[in-house]
Amino acid sequence: MPWVLYVGRFQPVHKGHLHAIREILRQEDRLTIAIGSSLSSHEPKNPFTLGERIEMLLDALDEDRIDARRYLLTGIPDTDFHPSWVTYVRKGVPSFRRVYTNDPLTSRLLKEEGYEVRQIPFYERELYSGTEIRRRILAGEDWSNLVPPSVYAFIKKIDGDARIKEINVNE
Repeated sequence: MPWVLYVGRFQPVHKGHLHAIREILRQEDRLTIAIGSSLSSHEPKNPFTLGERIEMLLDALDEDRIDARRYLLTGIPDTDFHPSWVTYVRKGVPSFRRVYTNDPLTSRLLKEEGYEVRQIPFYERELYSGTEIRRRILAGEDWSNLVPPSVYAFIKKIDGDARIKEINVNE
């Protein structure tokens, strides 16, 4: 069975991501989860490393009892020349027949290369977004209910909330 592709940054992994993965796996047999901006970290929009995001995803998928035989994880770097990004994707993942993303640029680039692109229904987008979680961390507000318990524990363990505050000092 061919793979399908789900592209996201997962900064951090949240309940909206898990909802999307469950929805995709209701329709598809095998899913490649491509972690975008894989070389970026310690930045306001990209505070976590690729390895940290992989750990978060593995913990959350395991906690949600999603069968590990149905997905694989990989990182995809950014590029300054957008059309070459699709080449990175093709070379970095198993062949795929369709893509799931809500990002307009990702969608456009893959459509231009002939891929079928489907949007994923958002799950309470105003709450479940990396932007909102990072905003709450910066404001000292509770964010624990927006991420799976395993992700919350992981971020606390690595002092990720303090990292977010430190890298946003001059923003």
